[in-house]
Amino acid sequence: MAEIRVPALGESVTEATIGKWFKQPGDPVAVDEPLVELETDKVTIEVPAPAAGVLGDIAAKDGETVAVGALLGQIREGAAAPAKATPPPSGGPPLRKRRARKRGRSRRRRSRPRCARSSPKPASTSRPSPAPGRMVA
Repeated sequence: MAEIRVPALGESVTEATIGKWFKQPGDPVAVDEPLVELETDKVTIEVPAPAAGVLGDIAAKDGETVAVGALLGQIREGAAAPAKATPPPSGGPPLRKRRARKRGRSRRRRSRPRCARSSPKPASTSRPSPAPGRMVA
């Protein structure tokens, strides 16, 4: 059996609250599939399944406060683990094939960036501001 435990949540975080279980006991789970949501005052994270199998006992219910490293539940490995997708039977519809890209033709690259270039402002022909003149005098 694989154990589901509260992961390290940060340097100063020592406990978390169970927000919501995404799976119920007896449900099949895949490796890295989110199982439970943990909430702290700093972060909210999803705890993934450490192994494939069937979710067994849940040790901590929704709303309970648990410490880092505490047991959340267990997974029975290999017991009716989710089956991999199988190809359709030979009498089923044919699989679609990807269209091959013709050789020698590549995507055109943009010659200019996506953002609009700003045009330089024309040189000002009016008088300069009087403020610099007052500073000199």
